[in-house]
Amino acid sequence: MAEAADFQGTSPSPARRLLRRTGALLAGAPLLAALFQLPAAPAAHATGRTAVQAASGSRTVAVSVDSLTPSTPSDGDTLTVSGTVTNNGRQAVTDAHVGLRVGQRLETRSAIDDVARNTEYDPFSDGSEVGGKYVQKFARLAPKVAQRFSIAVPVSKLDLSSDGVYELSVSLSGQTSSEAWEQVLGVQHTFLPWQPDDAGTKTKTTYLWPLISTVHMTAETGPGTQQVPVFLNDDLANDLAPGGRLERMLSLGKDLDVTWVIDPDLLASVDAMTRSYRIRTSSDATPVAGTHQAVAKQWLAQLQQAVAGKEVVALPFADPDLASLAHNGTSVTGSLSQLKDATDVAASTVETVLHVKPDTDFAWPVDGAVDPSIVRVATSAGADKVIARSDSLEESDGLTYTPSAARPIGGGTTAVVADARLSTAFEGDLTRADAGVLAVQRFLAQSLELNGQTGKQRSIVVAPQRMPSASQAQAMAQALTTLQQSTWSQSQPLSAAARAKPDPDATTKVPSASHYPSALRKQQIRGSAFTEIARTKDKVDNFKVVLTDESRVVTPFGRAMNREMSTSWRDRRRAAADFRDGVEDYLDDISEQVKLIDKSETKLSGHSATIPVTVQNNLVQGVDHLVLRLTSTNPTRLKIVGRAYSEQPVAVSGGHSQSVKFTTSANANGPVSVIAQLYTQDGRPYGAPVVFDVKVTEITATVMLVIGGGVLLLVLAGFRMYTQRKRAAAREDAGTGHDPDEPGEGSEDAGTADEADEADEADEDTDRPREDRTENLTGAAERLTEEPGTRSRAEGPEQPSDPTPDTAAENADPSGTGEKVDR
Repeated sequence: MAEAADFQGTSPSPARRLLRRTGALLAGAPLLAALFQLPAAPAAHATGRTAVQAASGSRTVAVSVDSLTPSTPSDGDTLTVSGTVTNNGRQAVTDAHVGLRVGQRLETRSAIDDVARNTEYDPFSDGSEVGGKYVQKFARLAPKVAQRFSIAVPVSKLDLSSDGVYELSVSLSGQTSSEAWEQVLGVQHTFLPWQPDDAGTKTKTTYLWPLISTVHMTAETGPGTQQVPVFLNDDLANDLAPGGRLERMLSLGKDLDVTWVIDPDLLASVDAMTRSYRIRTSSDATPVAGTHQAVAKQWLAQLQQAVAGKEVVALPFADPDLASLAHNGTSVTGSLSQLKDATDVAASTVETVLHVKPDTDFAWPVDGAVDPSIVRVATSAGADKVIARSDSLEESDGLTYTPSAARPIGGGTTAVVADARLSTAFEGDLTRADAGVLAVQRFLAQSLELNGQTGKQRSIVVAPQRMPSASQAQAMAQALTTLQQSTWSQSQPLSAAARAKPDPDATTKVPSASHYPSALRKQQIRGSAFTEIARTKDKVDNFKVVLTDESRVVTPFGRAMNREMSTSWRDRRRAAADFRDGVEDYLDDISEQVKLIDKSETKLSGHSATIPVTVQNNLVQGVDHLVLRLTSTNPTRLKIVGRAYSEQPVAVSGGHSQSVKFTTSANANGPVSVIAQLYTQDGRPYGAPVVFDVKVTEITATVMLVIGGGVLLLVLAGFRMYTQRKRAAAREDAGTGHDPDEPGEGSEDAGTADEADEADEADEDTDRPREDRTENLTGAAERLTEEPGTRSRAEGPEQPSDPTPDTAAENADPSGTGEKVDR
């Protein structure tokens, strides 16, 4: 925000400024006089502020303030300040004491920033010490030894006049053996907001309370039908346990008037932990059973109570990185559809787990940094409000106050601009108590200073860091508790801040892409990551069409792809790449559970045969909508059902195999390579092909002549048997004494007798009896019909879809070495 926007609008009179400056000079007069009286003092101490700084050595002793109560005192209160002093010098400090100093009232928000950065003692701004009995004395401070102090001062002794923010300093004064005069050897600056009575106009303040975490769940599920989820590690359980980050966020936030901003993926992960789940211990080890169901159940139950009746904003599932998507992902087909899926599932997840209806109209880019492309992506999935930050949408120099948060930025989109100073107040390491105290006092000071800028009532939004630590959450809660009890601020939900009337003087111009912070750009998810996500999406689409229950795959992998775009991967590229690789590898593994069984060389000893190909399904569920194609690489030699290839539909139950049979016809001897390949019904290859050789043998003219001669012998043998039976019948009729004059019979019998006589004469010319030759011919015919590999067509096909083969069907079991298909 421009410096001009920090001014309150009204300034103290020149006479009042002169009075304060004169008081500061008078307070420092004794010290200056002492300096001039010391002959051993260096020449640098001669005059002015530089001399005071050089003589004071105000960094010699570290002053830490770990308690300041009350944070915003009222009339009649007693201000208590406690902490430690540590001598960092090499010499002992003697005749020391700790006191409080109330400096001038700060007129701008920038002045507050200046004081917070200052680590030196300045008699002109720090003011005079509240002396007398309101100090704590130390006879001696040994080097490197910390000592406690606590000072209690009635507020009436602090000379707080008009309402506003005052600089409050805690200083240690003493002397050393080398500098034997009293001087300020250590100082710590903080702030004292003073607004004992209700302000004429109160600021409406919205505070976002984020429940967001890193990615915890994988795409993997355990064996069996229950789909037991697998977690990357046990970190989530640690965060949910008492004292953990998420436990502190929930425990501290439940009593605050805040807007909950929740990542649905966190809810889904915790909900999964309430039942059976597994934890991955290493990449190649079998996941072990998780044991923190009770912790997860307790946390969810407390969260359900905390959000009841409160405003809940749901981010898209897994909190996708909108800036990375806008800058590196939009050129990859399907990336925006992933954002739409994440948005669509957000509301249902929150409603299912928390039983509240969330607001899904808000998008929250990282640190509220926006440019036109980020706004377009943020609103592409349905959101019409973008949470930005004031250090991204900077005001013009002519604006002398902080405007309300809501800004129309075109296209029906509202930018809800969070205040940068308040939003970043609790970043950094706040594990030390003194750091937390200073952050709280600075936050309250900025809030009060903002309220006093103008008499207009404004709506201010505070959007802190996405994943505050436990110590940061503690400081946030302490500051917010004080603010909600203050006399200058009142709470309101985020939706109300977005609906507030925009300030006509506030900027509505979204900065160009060149203004996007370079530090944030370096952390973004790269374009190659979005390409990998798109590849995984294609594999899922190809796999799901063959499943009888696609939700068992689409849901876990869809959520896993949402997690691959999570904001939590920023500045964690190696971990992000490992997660993406793990998702794709697992998808490949389960896709390969539906496959063709390898075949060895097959021998075809005939003109036609049936070749089986086996499809194996090791999934829990059945597969359908698959087509198996068998293709001959040499159709001239071997055809599949009279063509180069043939296709048959495939449906296999879970945990079973299915043998699919193809009828082939051979026209010439020699080996032929045959390719078996599964396809989805839309023609996309599925899985790896199986290539095997078919060796065609014994298809020659000689073989065909032998077969034809055998058939002719069968015909002749049959005719011979027929004529023999006729002769025998004729003889029997002649011996029964039939009347030769009976019509038709005499002439027929005569003909039969003549034929019999001729046959007898022919038999007499042979070397063996006629009966023996007949038996031999009949036996030969029977042996020909019983040759190995032949069967009667009367037996019919083995399955309705098979044409009647010329040869026996092959065994449906997987082919062995040298597999032979007989004709």
